[in-house]
Amino acid sequence: MKIKITFVLLLLAAGLSSRAQQLNIATYNIRYDSKADSVAGNGWQARYPHIAEIIRFNELDVFGIQEGLYHQLIQLNDTLPGYKWIGAGRDDGKHGGEHSAIFYKEDKFKILKSGNFWMSTVTDKPNKGWDAALPRICTWVQFKEIKTGLVFYFFNLHMDHVGVIARRESAKLVQEKVKQMAGKVPAILTGDFNVDQTNESYTLINTSGLLKDSYELSPIKLASSSTFNSFDASTAGDKRIDHIFVTSKFKVTRYGILTNTYHGRVPSDHYPVVVTVKY
Repeated sequence: MKIKITFVLLLLAAGLSSRAQQLNIATYNIRYDSKADSVAGNGWQARYPHIAEIIRFNELDVFGIQEGLYHQLIQLNDTLPGYKWIGAGRDDGKHGGEHSAIFYKEDKFKILKSGNFWMSTVTDKPNKGWDAALPRICTWVQFKEIKTGLVFYFFNLHMDHVGVIARRESAKLVQEKVKQMAGKVPAILTGDFNVDQTNESYTLINTSGLLKDSYELSPIKLASSSTFNSFDASTAGDKRIDHIFVTSKFKVTRYGILTNTYHGRVPSDHYPVVVTVKY
């Protein structure tokens, strides 16, 4: 009888363990395709194969990119078999200007809903908000994981690099959007926030009770550098301007700022931030 009870308990434990699923999530500012970068030896054509290698090696399930122009997204996607992307250009809502696109494994996820909004008082069309220097867009997707049935929202943005008011109001806006759209459904927010962990707009999100910085939640951290490197592989510091925030349904188990190089160069002027979450 004892043997039977033990066997049943083991089966139950195995069942519970199998339901503890995990996802590899990232945010990566891939740097727009600039002629000046090419002159300096950091051109897109040299960089993007190495960006793709990082993505494939780390088996990223879903990740948000920033600064990608349409042709960059096409080239990157062509180098990433098994992935698809969704997003819109911030200048015209189509292909114009930089994208805050979301890439995902097409055999693992189904898109239930998707869309974009601009970081502004007028959210449904291209425009600059508050004191922003440029139009800023947030792309979002409601995913369903095919194997488990997990439904979650993924938001990806790039906040303004100049407007202090714009960043503060954008932090408030994105939280309202997460509340309205996701409700109690798990959600992830990624992006280049253009401010580090000491700034007001970061704090507005991290202390909201809705979203929490995955860096603070993770028991295992690999974070030996700032996330912005300015194409300098010797960059040091602890300023994190690229962030991944999660709602409470996700348990963060690992956090890393990946400082990979190729021939002494870095693939972008930002390092990717990668986290593993369980649910």
